Amino acid sequence: MTNFREVTTQELIDRQNKGALVIDVRPVDAYNGWKLKNEPRGGHIKGAKSLPAKWTGYMDWIEIVRHKEIDPSREIIIYGYNRDEAQKVAESFEKAGYSKMALFNHFLDEWTTDDTLPMSYLPKYRQLVSAQWVNKLISGEKPAEYDNDKYVVVHAHYRNRDAYLTGHIPGAIDMDTNALESPETWNRRSPEELNKALEEHGITADTTVILYGKFMFPDNDDEFPGSAAGDIGAIRNAFIMMYAGVKDVRILNGGFQSWEDAGFEVSKEDVKKEPVEDFGVKIPAHPELAVDVPEAKDIIASADAELVCVRSYPEYIGEVSGYNYIEAKGRIPGAIFADCGSDAYHMENYRNVDHTTREFHEIIENWEQNGITPNKHLAFYCGTGWRGSEAWFNAWLLGWPNVSVYDGGWFEWSNDPSNPYETGVPEKV
Repeated sequence: MTNFREVTTQELIDRQNKGALVIDVRPVDAYNGWKLKNEPRGGHIKGAKSLPAKWTGYMDWIEIVRHKEIDPSREIIIYGYNRDEAQKVAESFEKAGYSKMALFNHFLDEWTTDDTLPMSYLPKYRQLVSAQWVNKLISGEKPAEYDNDKYVVVHAHYRNRDAYLTGHIPGAIDMDTNALESPETWNRRSPEELNKALEEHGITADTTVILYGKFMFPDNDDEFPGSAAGDIGAIRNAFIMMYAGVKDVRILNGGFQSWEDAGFEVSKEDVKKEPVEDFGVKIPAHPELAVDVPEAKDIIASADAELVCVRSYPEYIGEVSGYNYIEAKGRIPGAIFADCGSDAYHMENYRNVDHTTREFHEIIENWEQNGITPNKHLAFYCGTGWRGSEAWFNAWLLGWPNVSVYDGGWFEWSNDPSNPYETGVPEKV
């Protein structure tokens, strides 16, 4: 075992100021802000990149490192909750040909206890929970940052109850995305329909709702590819619930994959829903979260707003529509690009390899390069609403003040022949 050099707190500060890259190898949830070791301050050392020790077990670990642009020529300072996990990651770097590694072993006892040392965290990290947090909740314990006495765990899917019945979190109910969005338009359902659906699923405005789904390797050649993309469907449902007025909506970070990775019990019980009599508030309680065609056109014309296209590049330039039920190809003129990844059913540019939400600093950096900034009203859209909802959720987690989803997306826009569209590579992407 290599004895890597250890640095003091002051040395880390000095080396970081001179260009050293700090790597945080704790779980993503700790990086985001959760105090997993009851530390005085949550979050990560300001400027640090997230590279959890867990990921060293993946065959394509070095590809993750390269994707994060961690250059072998830079000095790397690695820290975690303990020396062993930092050592493990340092050894992986060494095997990959890196040579300038050092360890910092005073994050808990020195960095988090000193308010003068800078830290960063995801502003709304509480809404992105870990499998351990959910397990405490369903076991009857009181997990951190939770003060409610009623909750519902929801396994989201699209036309795929088998995904639920073949294994889910104990006590979770299933919810088809069709309960909250119309399969004719793929828009959110009417207030009356939403009220009925939420009550039937036992959800009131005051219920804490924890949503998750299963990533099941969507294939565009399937009749219903979305049936294998429950991980995105969960966030779509979350968006509509928040629009309706559910006050405390949380997402299991990494979805069912995180639950399985943690080794927790899996159930196949078909849990009965327990309807409630009154949702509790008039729907929509937050109409500002969704925009439709008239508002989308106003946004395009405004200097203080942006319509943000969360589609794949082939969709954006009009090579493909992205869906087997949409014929029109192209993009909305004036929309700016926020690349989702490979296709309509994947969000690689917003997810880590284990399906957890990507490091938020990287998302901000990518967005800023395309003019997606928090000082504007941003309306995210995709083909129908799922990917737009996920990008919106990322912006909302960041605490950006004026973000919404253009619900109809390309499907609604392209169905009206009077609406303009563009194809090809734009002058500036």
